[in-house]
Amino acid sequence: MKTENVWEKYSDKQLKELEKLSASYRKFLDAGKTERECVSEIVNRIEDAGYVELEKAVKAGRKLKPGDKVYAVNMEKSVVMFHIGKAPIEEGMNILGAHIDSPRLDVKQNPLYEEGDFAYLDTHYYGGIKKYQWVAIPLALHGVIVKKDGTTVIVNTGEEEDDPVFFVSDLLIHLAAEQMEKKANKVIEGEALDIIVGNKPLKGEEKDKITAGVLKILKDEYDVEEEDFISAELEIVPAGKAREAGFDKSMVLAYGQDDRVCAYSSLEAMLSIGTPARTACCLLVDKEEIGSVGATGMQSKFFENIFAEVLDLMEQFSELTLRRALAASRMLSSDVSSAFDPTYASSFDKKNVAYLGHGMVFNKFTGSKGKSGSNDANAEYLAQIRKIMDDAKVSFQTAELGKVDLGGGGTIAYILSLYGMNVIDCGVAVLNMHAPFEATSKADLYEAKCGYQAFLQAE
Repeated sequence: MKTENVWEKYSDKQLKELEKLSASYRKFLDAGKTERECVSEIVNRIEDAGYVELEKAVKAGRKLKPGDKVYAVNMEKSVVMFHIGKAPIEEGMNILGAHIDSPRLDVKQNPLYEEGDFAYLDTHYYGGIKKYQWVAIPLALHGVIVKKDGTTVIVNTGEEEDDPVFFVSDLLIHLAAEQMEKKANKVIEGEALDIIVGNKPLKGEEKDKITAGVLKILKDEYDVEEEDFISAELEIVPAGKAREAGFDKSMVLAYGQDDRVCAYSSLEAMLSIGTPARTACCLLVDKEEIGSVGATGMQSKFFENIFAEVLDLMEQFSELTLRRALAASRMLSSDVSSAFDPTYASSFDKKNVAYLGHGMVFNKFTGSKGKSGSNDANAEYLAQIRKIMDDAKVSFQTAELGKVDLGGGGTIAYILSLYGMNVIDCGVAVLNMHAPFEATSKADLYEAKCGYQAFLQAE
């Protein structure tokens, strides 16, 4: 079966909707380069749309009824939303689940040092990256520093035109004969991904004059001491705004589109529905890129605990009701898929790969090699999904990550499937996945939003 490029099907009205969605998406990417920033943006949006913080609803003794909208935030890095539906909750929910963390460099807890008249911040890369892609490009510093008194200092440097940027140095080609002989994963070692943050000595200092100058700036601008790095979460990300790509402006080139393209389209879908037949839920979580571990990852009990609170506010909580509702739910694990790249065509099965501009993507299974670590959706559920998308006139394609024995990957799908619910991976095709700048099609973003909306509204 061959899929078609979806651009040709759009009316003038749809093209205007598509461009409006894309412009809003680019602003979201610029404002949310970390999980914390994403959560802040999302909370602002959903509160404007009438969502009420669950904790406030609990304290007020509010009872939830069809049409009510509540949300909960987990440690400022994950968020879950519920739009209560008309059907009994025991009959299950329609759930969208995406992640808002992306590959990056994290600043270590004892990071500042001086070498060769440069001040550096020592880093530890996060997620799967090609390390050589992170050298000699402008980088920005985002995150928080929490002082002992509990004061939180927000850091965001490198994005504005007048901001300084940072960088990881690379060896000049004239001296790189030995370096060029190394394998790609050894050209730049993980311990070499330290960012240069200064080169000017502080007058009057006898030693470590460069780092002293950096510390003075941190004190003057942020009122923090070197010891405050211990309780900081600072992320190094590519500097610069999301941009339209191509002469035809058909694509978006930006950092962090895995998986914020699916998180954003899921959010837009949640905000576009009226009172649904089945309760609609959207999960936007942290730590997927490192295995969904930790208190803010999908493997934590956060979702289950919050859902229990929702049931209690509906005066329907029991352990059995919770288990029945989760098992009866259906989910789209909203995560990206690899797009076909003609430059590296030998890495893909052309019959089972996603193409940019051909609509949203369904992956029946992920995993690696013999489907190891995969959630494998059943045929009955796929038939249901096909009908929902076809009835809504949503363009979609099916795909695998790449050739069978080349590698693989996973999402949060398998974790939710542990409840016994039907789950399938479904998202947007991405070119340059996990690179500092990734590319997506505006049309695929639009189809994903429409597809997610149709799924949430399905009975």
